[in-house]
Amino acid sequence: MMQLRSLCGYYRCSVRQIYTTITVRNAEAAVASAGDKLTVPVPEGSDKPANPKLVSIVDNIAALNLLEVSELSGLLKKRLNLPDAALMPAGFGAGFAPAATGPAADEEEAAPKVVKTLFKVKLVKFDDKQKVALIKEVKNLLDGMNLVQAKKFVESAPTMVKEDISKEEAEKLKEAFTKVGAVIEIE
Repeated sequence: MMQLRSLCGYYRCSVRQIYTTITVRNAEAAVASAGDKLTVPVPEGSDKPANPKLVSIVDNIAALNLLEVSELSGLLKKRLNLPDAALMPAGFGAGFAPAATGPAADEEEAAPKVVKTLFKVKLVKFDDKQKVALIKEVKNLLDGMNLVQAKKFVESAPTMVKEDISKEEAEKLKEAFTKVGAVIEIE
């Protein structure tokens, strides 16, 4: 503080002015030294540069054949304590194509297997003698339907009973409706 007062007499200014000047210069020096550590953010709308470590891992995985990918999957499951159930969403592997190893790889790409998991149950027609039983069954099996709605539903055949359901549920509906004289299609 004593040094500041002596500077004030020499420069003919107040202690506050000298203190402010010193503080500003220290802050500028700190910013200049920290400038080396700061990174410029990527502008919005443009892609971030890829991490070189991750790029090399992706390149190595892309070069594997199917047997090596299977072995890698097993090792990762063991190391990360993952269950054996498939955790990838549908369509995840659609863009992934391993390096072609010969004619066998071409055959696999030419004939992809499509497994249908969602089904539709359609009421095609029904026996007029068992119409009342079918209406009651529709009311019981389809949520939120009263007798009037069930009657209109049955009379509007052919109509869709349920969509996007599992194979087991579709088979149960078909069995229940067939018992009461309905003709059901599973699509």
